[in-house]
Amino acid sequence: MFGRLYGPKGWAVIGACALVAFVLFPVLTIVVPADSPFHVSQYWVTLIGKVMCYAIVAIAMDLVWGYTGILSLGHGLFFALGGYAMGMYLMRQIGREGQYQSDLPDFMVFLDWKELPLAWWNSDQFWWCALLVVLVPGLLALVFGFFAFRSRVKGVYFSIITQALTFAAMLLFFRNATGFGGNNGFTDFKRILGLPITTPETRMVLFSFTALILIATLLLARWIVTSKFGRVLTAIRDAETRVAFCGYNTVHYKLAIFTLSAVICGIAGALYVPQVGIINPSEMSPANSIEIAIWVAVGGRGTLTGAIIGAGLVNFGKSYFTQAFPEYWLYALGLIFILVTLFLPQGVMGLMKKKA
Repeated sequence: MFGRLYGPKGWAVIGACALVAFVLFPVLTIVVPADSPFHVSQYWVTLIGKVMCYAIVAIAMDLVWGYTGILSLGHGLFFALGGYAMGMYLMRQIGREGQYQSDLPDFMVFLDWKELPLAWWNSDQFWWCALLVVLVPGLLALVFGFFAFRSRVKGVYFSIITQALTFAAMLLFFRNATGFGGNNGFTDFKRILGLPITTPETRMVLFSFTALILIATLLLARWIVTSKFGRVLTAIRDAETRVAFCGYNTVHYKLAIFTLSAVICGIAGALYVPQVGIINPSEMSPANSIEIAIWVAVGGRGTLTGAIIGAGLVNFGKSYFTQAFPEYWLYALGLIFILVTLFLPQGVMGLMKKKA
């Protein structure tokens, strides 16, 4: 089974990445003194942890777009919903250490809320919020996908309605009456599972756990695309009508992979929030979902590894541009997408295969 997923070189690369994430980075961050040139600062730990969360989302996107041919422009919504579910737990963990020293989150006290809304029920329990991280994006994708796929909505029309869903959710979460912090969202977290969230040790645990989930997601996705289920998905991408004539219910296949992809995005969002320290409705911006598609296009559709590379290249570039030339980032992103579409239709992975 394991040999079918990757060859010796592939497993060697995965092993090397795991060694860096689980051994080298913790040593360079916690053990090596801060004045040493080999010390890795918390800035880089947070940045790389954030990019790994994005890489998980890119894999999820590649499953539905690269392998199934479904261009979803709503994956930013699933990512944000997972982040909000985790953010609710983190907000409850603040307790009376907030500005107003109340059991309610500060924004609720400011808005004169007297009690927690129903959506916040049991939100002080980690297991319940972890369940919401999976269930909320998954159920939304299941219901939305069922009606969309059953109605044979596909192509650009599916992209448009997923983007409309994302935009509607963003407007909803911007409202203070919704009970999720309005345009400010959730921030100023103190603890996670009783541990101070800002200590180097806690942040390194979050970093390493994110790396573990990224590797697990890659292996799960690789197992799916190399299985019979994955071959049917690829056939649906290439000729859905023929697959249907062969007796396969394409709606069930598309719905299954779309729901799984949404769940993966929700998990990535839950890992993102405690590391970055904030979640707000801007994460649901349609532009964010478009950017996810650009990551996959840059790396190479239908490659999985390319999705990770694309997410890394674009987001490290974004980190540099938004600091050095913040007003030019969107132009640079648009130029990257145009150049990749015209000259690298198979992305970076396609270019690497040509050189090999």
